[in-house]
Amino acid sequence: MKRHLIMMLASIVALSTIASSASAASNQPSTQVQGGSVQQDKATNAKGPTGDGLNNILTMAVAWKQTAAEYKALYHQAYNMARLQVDLALAYHRPGDKPLAIITDIDDTIILPINYWGYLINNNKDFFDDAIWDKWIPQYKMVASPGALEFFQYCKEKGVEVFYVSNRDQGQNTYEYAVTQLNKLNFPYIDNTHLTVNRETSNKEIRQNEIAQKYNVISYLGDNLNDFRRVYYVKDVDERTKLMEQDKDLYGSKFILMPNPTDGHWIRAIFGDSEPPAADQNRAIWKKAASRSSWEQK
Repeated sequence: MKRHLIMMLASIVALSTIASSASAASNQPSTQVQGGSVQQDKATNAKGPTGDGLNNILTMAVAWKQTAAEYKALYHQAYNMARLQVDLALAYHRPGDKPLAIITDIDDTIILPINYWGYLINNNKDFFDDAIWDKWIPQYKMVASPGALEFFQYCKEKGVEVFYVSNRDQGQNTYEYAVTQLNKLNFPYIDNTHLTVNRETSNKEIRQNEIAQKYNVISYLGDNLNDFRRVYYVKDVDERTKLMEQDKDLYGSKFILMPNPTDGHWIRAIFGDSEPPAADQNRAIWKKAASRSSWEQK
């Protein structure tokens, strides 16, 4: 009788363990391995890092933006190259030639959203959050990128016009937000002629071509290849690199590129979406992209 009772209790414990395991499994992301890559339900774990957030995949890139002297130096380097191009253009400019101009992107090129990324880290977000971004923009927390104000003031002194072409959409006040932010930081040429904000498209080429018809565009400034040419707007990493290589002689002269390790169309080439949702499937894609080239020890 005693032995029978022990066996019954053991069975109950075993069944309870199995049930608990099944319940725990049902609460985990559904994972399948297909062709060597991890496939997961997009809806899983949209909340992001857990606990103290030490497992946030954004921390290294944001820490670099927040602290690295190298990050700031790359902006100075870019604006030094841009100034050199301005000086060369001025030296060769003759009466009757088209007036000279610079075309520039705004976000992460002339102004930096460092404060926004710090907020994401402190709130355990590991993907760009559009809703937070739209609330943050009218707080006017952007700072001028290193060397930006000096360069654009130099352009104004030399009679070189500056055209700002940006893609943003915070509703009907989008343009006002951009104007207010740039004025707060004392950028020149902030008016309806020189500032364009695209809400409906990421294609800057239409406006850029309009400017180029009337002006000799010295250089294009941006943190994204799509700030230079629409042809770069592709969804394949290798194709995007090949297209860039075809224009390699233009970088540092016609195209002046700024650093941005947190967002941009390089992400679209990996995911097919510039702002992929927070999900374990996408975290697995990040890992796969980060180990695209990996030493295999034998």
